Amino acid sequence: MGKAWDHFKTISYHKYLVAKGCFQVGLYRQGILHDLSKYSPSEFMVGARFYQGNRSPNNAEREEKGFSAAWMHHKGRNKHHFEYWTDYSSKPEERGSVVPVPMPDRYIAEMVMDRIAASKVYKGKEYTDASPLEYYLQGKARKNIHPQTARKLEGMLRMLAEEGEKRTFARIRQKLSVRRTHQSMWKKGPAQKRGKSI
Repeated sequence: MGKAWDHFKTISYHKYLVAKGCFQVGLYRQGILHDLSKYSPSEFMVGARFYQGNRSPNNAEREEKGFSAAWMHHKGRNKHHFEYWTDYSSKPEERGSVVPVPMPDRYIAEMVMDRIAASKVYKGKEYTDASPLEYYLQGKARKNIHPQTARKLEGMLRMLAEEGEKRTFARIRQKLSVRRTHQSMWKKGPAQKRGKSI
């Protein structure tokens, strides 16, 4: 029961930190729904069994079994993971290959919040605004991530490391706001955008 309770507290604190960050950049729905699958039996039971407190239980499961069933369940249901954004290639020379596709900006923003929260949870008092970037760069060469997504993610993490949360969150909020305004204008149609009725 002890490890299950500790795991519950860890994932709930992580979820709280992500929601807090998402709310600051205007992603209210994503902040509320973030990582709900971690409370499902497929993920929670594994997390409780392999709980260590200083890293993801998925890593411990992977070391024991050679793969993490909890991670495969998680990445297939949560769009803030770049591993979700893959598909079969349409290029003849890559036929049958699974390749990364670009992530929408709102999920990249949620991924930034996820990485900040994970770093805060696992590093505790040793956390700095450079921690999420350092963790990302450790495994960068192994990542099957779309180049456009990688550029945006790394850019936000570098800004966080150099300029801090306040300025980085303001920039993300501004970028998302501009994109939402642009998209909503196009949804109205060209005639309505010019102030004319259809």
